[in-house]
Amino acid sequence: MTNTISLSQLGWKPFFQQQLSLEDLENKRIARVINLHRSNIELISEQGEFSLPVTSATPTLTTGDWVLVDAEGHLDRELERQSLFARKAPGSKVNRQLIAANIDTVFIVCSLNNDFNLNRIERYLALAKEAMVDPVIVLTKKDQCDDVYHFIEQVRALDTMLMVEAVNGLDDQSVQTLVPWCGIGKTVAFLGSSGVGKSTLVNTLLNQDTQATRGIREDDSKGRHTTTSRSLHLMPSGGLLLDTPGMRELQLADCAQGIEDTFAEISQLAMECRFSDCQHQEEPGCAVQSAIKEGRLEERRLISYQKLMREQALNSATLAEKRAQSRSLSRTYRAIMTDAKQRKTGA
Repeated sequence: MTNTISLSQLGWKPFFQQQLSLEDLENKRIARVINLHRSNIELISEQGEFSLPVTSATPTLTTGDWVLVDAEGHLDRELERQSLFARKAPGSKVNRQLIAANIDTVFIVCSLNNDFNLNRIERYLALAKEAMVDPVIVLTKKDQCDDVYHFIEQVRALDTMLMVEAVNGLDDQSVQTLVPWCGIGKTVAFLGSSGVGKSTLVNTLLNQDTQATRGIREDDSKGRHTTTSRSLHLMPSGGLLLDTPGMRELQLADCAQGIEDTFAEISQLAMECRFSDCQHQEEPGCAVQSAIKEGRLEERRLISYQKLMREQALNSATLAEKRAQSRSLSRTYRAIMTDAKQRKTGA
């Protein structure tokens, strides 16, 4: 990034300004997280780029966060986020993993080959809706597809209000269709699985080879991971671009409203069911099943909706249980430390 840049160019908004006191404005430096490492945090402010060490007192941050740094160069505090992308950590870990913060638009990237998957797009849409960030579906590898319109229509069938763009990531002219979302001070994020062409798009939008690119396996159109960390970059258009590693596994948690919004037609139909606790299976008077039989609702949509709702409910309960256990353990530790201190004082 450039060494001379204003806060507004970095995405600063009144939402963040309202969180500051006069003392903050006079004595502290405002900075944005552009990259995270195990031992240090990379930030940028109006004075340029710098880094701070990660300590036991460092809060859980993610790329895109805004923080205050005191006069001694120590992290003072993080600011409340305007938006946040998070997921359940991959694998068997019972943790919530932060993906990105303070995003204005998310480009959900899917390639026009055998990896095209409506269920996966719905999963990403639920994440975007929960974060209350405007989604744009970006269909890549347009030059390798014989019937682009067929795929576009499938995506638009999910939601007639969805913005959908088909591009050739290697062609600067084609990628220009994304520039309207990349204006000065606007932060955009890329989400998508490995091999869909995110890194190629990043390189084209930045006019440089910032991210390495690798091919896909010919047998199943699956990609290989190229981006391995989340990083924020300034685009020639003036916007900020946040690239994320490809995510084959995107487990949803605490995302019920995002799912409801993504499948709004099912939520609307459910209000017409005879029973308020209708499971939309064999119950009499089920408006959802009636819509499927009449061809007004695709059965695949209901199956996807129910799967995501079950998944997020299970993950949310698991994470809530861990948080409760952690709070209980912290109270126990504090009690032990207090008791030890009192014994030492009494002695």
